[in-house]
Amino acid sequence: MTAAAPAAPDSKPQLRKTMGFWDVLLFNIATVLGPRWIAAAGHNGTSSISLWVLAAVFFFVPGALVINELSSRFPQEGGLYAWSREAFGPFHGFIAGWTYWIYTVFYFPGLLLASASMSAYIIGGRGTALAQDRTFLLTVSLGMLLVAVLLNIVGLNIGKWLQNAGGVGTYAPLVILVGVAAVVCWKHGSATHFTLGNMLPTWNWDTVNFWSQIAFAFTGLELVSAMSEEVRDPRRTLPRAVFGAGAMIALAYIVGTFAILSLIPATGIDPQSGVFNAITIGSVALKLGFLGVLAAILVTAGNAGGVGSTVAGIARVPFVVGIDRYLPAAFGKIHPKWKTPYISILVQAGLSAGVLLLSQIRTRTVQEAYQMLIDAAIILYFIPFLYMFAAVIKLSLRRDRKENPLAILVPGGVTGVWICGGLGFVVVLGGILLSLFFPPGEVVNKLGFELRLIGGTLGSILIGLALYWRGRLSMKREV
Repeated sequence: MTAAAPAAPDSKPQLRKTMGFWDVLLFNIATVLGPRWIAAAGHNGTSSISLWVLAAVFFFVPGALVINELSSRFPQEGGLYAWSREAFGPFHGFIAGWTYWIYTVFYFPGLLLASASMSAYIIGGRGTALAQDRTFLLTVSLGMLLVAVLLNIVGLNIGKWLQNAGGVGTYAPLVILVGVAAVVCWKHGSATHFTLGNMLPTWNWDTVNFWSQIAFAFTGLELVSAMSEEVRDPRRTLPRAVFGAGAMIALAYIVGTFAILSLIPATGIDPQSGVFNAITIGSVALKLGFLGVLAAILVTAGNAGGVGSTVAGIARVPFVVGIDRYLPAAFGKIHPKWKTPYISILVQAGLSAGVLLLSQIRTRTVQEAYQMLIDAAIILYFIPFLYMFAAVIKLSLRRDRKENPLAILVPGGVTGVWICGGLGFVVVLGGILLSLFFPPGEVVNKLGFELRLIGGTLGSILIGLALYWRGRLSMKREV
């Protein structure tokens, strides 16, 4: 089966190459690094520290090596979709591209809720109650989504500054967290006792669901590859930015978890906004209360950048799929003035806003709604990762792998590719199973939670299949 001919061959050349090395580095940080994952790790307890290390070694590093090879060998717009199509053909490419895009419909609401919860700490300690107020969370979430969408429709030459601010605004509060924790521990001691034994992984039916979140927290480095035709010199820029951002992100997660547990015991950490509660408590203890407010302001910009970077990157996938005529042709349209895939961005944002509102129905707490969104996002997002890790193995057998002087190859030849691809595949498959069958401990109606989760994810995939076969039939009629 061969790929369909493009329906709009003049669309992609209109894309502007606006992103350099620092833009891509900060884009990666804004996309991957999340203070909410440090809060969730702290809520899980000291065993999260070893889980970060294991995830970095057995998933993050292999994943970065795989992404560097695929993005340098196949630097086409569409990233993961293009790689899966190259390895397995149009149908599997579509499934990878569709699930990679539709996951954002569940991911954005979760990210927005967590972002709104963190922004509540702009008013200081009084933000603790506001961070659980549904009206406040929905209003701020929808506002942040609107800003991200408008800036990305205007274009990456403008929108990239939101992503850049997001990278700085995400990292800086974590530096504040570590600094405050270090001084508080020096003066007053740690709120948590750390030992080698309590930092090792422990199997617990109520917390094992979090293991998949640890892997999920390390994903996102592949996202900018979906925009490779808008990056200057992508074969050199993308790998350098992946390695640089990867080292900074892994360090932030591990050290940040130590810091938050030093300030607050695990049982007192909110898995959404715990980082800022910790900074507020620590800064008040040091009589530097403004640090908590500053961190909340920075992370609000950082989270807006995270939403903006994900909107920008993921929207390019249905844009390319639209060009290949499996989705309605409108997805492949470029804005006549701003040269961006605006239809794809608007559809993505509209669906996300709808799911955000629906997620609040029939859930006991904001936290349960948040966990539902996170698990659904993980399952859908990890399906294209199964394709990616399988694709790098299959494509490693092609002759052009060694003949491409610009390719950044996985070390160790084909054996190295099998190790990295195999490790990544196993971790991702495990993450899907844990999210499907092990609801978080705070969920009361576990059966109802699982049924809604399975129904939502399965329904999303079936919608994609219906659109694919619609596109195939349409193309057959035109032959």
